[in-house]
Amino acid sequence: MQGMKLSILDLSPIPSGSTASQALQNTLELAQLADRLGYERYWLAEHHNTAAIASVAPEIMIGQVARVTRRIRVGAGGIMLPNHAPLKVAEAFLTLEALFPGRIDLGIGRAPGTDPVTARALRRTASLGAEDFPEQLADLFHFARGDFPEGHPFRSVQATPPGVPLPPVWLLGSSDYSARLAARLGLAFSFAAHFSPFDPVLPMRLYRAQFRPSEHRAEPHAILAVAAICADTRAEAERLARALDLFWLQIRRGERRPLPSPEEAEAYPWTAEELAAVQEHRRLLFLGEPDEVAAGIRSLALATQADEVMVVSHIHDHRQRLRSYELLAEAFALDRT
Repeated sequence: MQGMKLSILDLSPIPSGSTASQALQNTLELAQLADRLGYERYWLAEHHNTAAIASVAPEIMIGQVARVTRRIRVGAGGIMLPNHAPLKVAEAFLTLEALFPGRIDLGIGRAPGTDPVTARALRRTASLGAEDFPEQLADLFHFARGDFPEGHPFRSVQATPPGVPLPPVWLLGSSDYSARLAARLGLAFSFAAHFSPFDPVLPMRLYRAQFRPSEHRAEPHAILAVAAICADTRAEAERLARALDLFWLQIRRGERRPLPSPEEAEAYPWTAEELAAVQEHRRLLFLGEPDEVAAGIRSLALATQADEVMVVSHIHDHRQRLRSYELLAEAFALDRT
């Protein structure tokens, strides 16, 4: 699996002592590095009402990232469709495709990417939920093609700009429901193993086994998204990961705080119960020296039959975050450009 494609999922983390503006600038710098290192895709997330993540509007950041890069595909990882009007999503991504033809991906999720109150504020209605997702997704495709059936209230509506194809669509998920839906609709699939409590092997294999060829895709294509922290030494990786432990604990408590530093994590008065809890969360993280991390990722990618791996790395220091992705690129022997 030496030639496996490697990609990046970026939430634009806001480190303690820094700003959201700097976090977004960091995203642009990391994307340029990824472009040079040979990463396949660079996806931007959608999260709301959090002090730790600056990536709230991927449709805006995609254009910025594509503008400062040359080769790498850029996309949403993803657009949380229940938060948006399908027509608006279609038009935003048709516009991006018109500006950067052949380089845009549209990853779509059915989760809110936030808490229930914020989701209500985004949608301005309590009636729209995940159960409406298949209909919303169908509407998005109909708007993009302009082919609502006769008698439909939106029959006369077509997303613009005209003459532009919708970018490739990926269905994002963290359970077998999304895997089955992606397979039934003939879409590409990305499984969120970086936060899902479920073993990714079953959903990923289920997707491949149940895939139906469609107008979107003739064959299945699956991305495995994982969390990783790579450093020159195991000890340094452990030190960086301790900050992620504290970050996860803050999220679990519902605290709105930026990404803590390793020093803040070292100074934190951990209880035995908290240490046990974060160790359970550590099972979702690949960390260590490059060869160790690469071996773990390759093993899981093989077990899940993944076509690609997408890596998310929450590291407080931006330079160390860049270094982590550099080491991974070397370990996977990516084709530098």
